[in-house]
Amino acid sequence: MNGLSLRRFFAIVAKEFIQMRRDRMTLGMMLGIPLLQLVLFGFAINSDPRNLPTAVLAADNSPFARSVVSAMQTSTYFRITRHAASRQELRHLLDSGQVQFALTIPEDFSRRLLRGEKPVLLLEADATDPMASGGGTGAFAEIVRRALQRDLQGPTGIPRQELPVTIRIHADYNPEAVTQYNIVPGLMGVILTLTLVVITAVAITRERERGTMEYLLSTPVSPPEVIIGKILPYILVGYVQMTLIIAAARYVFAVPIAGDIWLVFTLALPFIGANLSMGVTFSTFARNQLQAVQLSIFFFLPSLLLSGFMFPFRGMPEWAQAIGSVLPLTHFLRIVRGILLKGNGFEASWPSLWPILVFWLAAVVLALKRYSKTLD
Repeated sequence: MNGLSLRRFFAIVAKEFIQMRRDRMTLGMMLGIPLLQLVLFGFAINSDPRNLPTAVLAADNSPFARSVVSAMQTSTYFRITRHAASRQELRHLLDSGQVQFALTIPEDFSRRLLRGEKPVLLLEADATDPMASGGGTGAFAEIVRRALQRDLQGPTGIPRQELPVTIRIHADYNPEAVTQYNIVPGLMGVILTLTLVVITAVAITRERERGTMEYLLSTPVSPPEVIIGKILPYILVGYVQMTLIIAAARYVFAVPIAGDIWLVFTLALPFIGANLSMGVTFSTFARNQLQAVQLSIFFFLPSLLLSGFMFPFRGMPEWAQAIGSVLPLTHFLRIVRGILLKGNGFEASWPSLWPILVFWLAAVVLALKRYSKTLD
């Protein structure tokens, strides 16, 4: 048997590089996926979100009330985006997810403060994502103490460490900050995205590899009929997955279901359709099943990291939020968590539904265009 030959060894190495160069898509993914992970984990992920949108209902416009609001703004935990005119408007902003926090300053705040009666400041937080609201609620008491310490000097002064008001914090929709209440409903969207995109892309690519696509080409079936016929069974698969996850959420993880489950099933159809359409589109780019899976990862990875499933969406930089806002999983998470945890109806879900419909329409057009081109 011949010993080790450097010439043969380097010939094998050179052959592998040539093979890599010929398979440019695989090479691009080998470099692209690590680069994508580096950018997302390095720049976009932030587990300590700041500048979260906050609404204020200030029935008292005294300098003390303004000091509290100003201190919240400068703390970087809160970003005052709305001044509500009524309690109903404040609740609507919180229920619809437009703000993360809602502060209520009572009418007699300054008078009771000067009398030393410790008036109540109510901070309500959207705790469907405990990680997002935890920083602000934890720092609120200290922010208020420092703000009023500066104002209450002289005869009205208070001991440095004493809090001159009563802080009440309501963690709405998830008062015990149970992580499963946030994760399990979100898993529904993650599982649907992963399985439906990958399965559809692989299934259609496999047909082309096995040559059965030629059989379809020989029939008078049109591209829309082929696509719809192929994705319809997977829509049913998606609903079976949803049923299993909702049953597990209710009976295994004891997630409180405040809304209408049938509304979740209804509003899930555009989301399922969007993912299936993306799977069909990827199948038109892939030359084999491995490439179909790799292309699906390019869609799944940003969806997982930029949607708000693992990390607070509002804690990401603006460019990452802009990308995440395009992805259907971002909006589906808001719909599912809004219905199951907040009891939202169709009207409150609509702001998150129409972006999914737009994405679905664009994905269908792209899939039909690419599929027709593939057939040609």
